[in-house]
Amino acid sequence: MSARIRLKKFGTKKRPYYRIVVMDKRAPRDGKTLEELGYYHPIEVEDKQILFDPDKVKNWIEKGATVSDTVRKILNKKNFSL
Repeated sequence: MSARIRLKKFGTKKRPYYRIVVMDKRAPRDGKTLEELGYYHPIEVEDKQILFDPDKVKNWIEKGATVSDTVRKILNKKNFSL
């Protein structure tokens, strides 16, 4: 099984809300997750948009999980180096 750190969509139409999760690479976008690492809420104020646990992210990357391009950009906004 290859794990991937990516977004899982929640919310309603025109009010998106995403969770940063670890999932099987082949699972659908809203499928079963292995672990939730944080959230991304693009509608919120700049300070409250992104929240994640950097220790968990590093742990999953060390285990061999790949990071999607979108999540990589989100993590870079918080100055988290991969």
